[in-house]
Amino acid sequence: MSSLPALLSALALMQSAPMTEAGKAVQAEEATRLANCLELVETDPETAYEDGLAWLSAGARPGARHCTAVALIALGHADEGAARLEELANAPDAGGIEERRTYLTKAGSAWLLAGAPDAAIVAIENALKLAPGDPDLLIDRASANLAMEQWQTAVTDLDLVLVDLPANTEALELRARALKELGRYDAALADVNAARSGAPDNIDLLVLRGEIREAARLAGN
Repeated sequence: MSSLPALLSALALMQSAPMTEAGKAVQAEEATRLANCLELVETDPETAYEDGLAWLSAGARPGARHCTAVALIALGHADEGAARLEELANAPDAGGIEERRTYLTKAGSAWLLAGAPDAAIVAIENALKLAPGDPDLLIDRASANLAMEQWQTAVTDLDLVLVDLPANTEALELRARALKELGRYDAALADVNAARSGAPDNIDLLVLRGEIREAARLAGN
């Protein structure tokens, strides 16, 4: 399999050549077909998968591979879908940097869904090479590290997110969970309270606040 840096170098060369009108028309048609497929995944993933298979039989275009991978994830086969998305991200015909970042981002989320945080981190870190500092990717990597009990590593990523997005509820909640495990109960409570200011009806935050207070009590704090 080609390495991501090598593929990006080749991609830069390909993008320097102008696209023909026919090529633009094909690209637009495939974009529409993919958008329709991804929308269908939300309501009828089985039909979306069947449509994707029909599309694959007509030429295995990147959109068809994307469609079937996402449908597989929705059908409960997150690991297979994630692997297919990573394979697509490394394929010579995958598209531009934005498309490859999208595939890797979705792969990372799917690996998390499949309970494979180590594989998720690989996909997410490859996505970060294409979009350094992206807050959503940093949050996803923190989620993976939390699943692996790498508490301080998760905090480091979430600190970066919260510098620019101090009111991000998801980042605050995840950092509070990590800080609780590190025994930093006051800081964890501060994060929960900040998160609740943006999501006062979030039951998970209330439960987490109770867990932090109980952990602090048991620790004698």
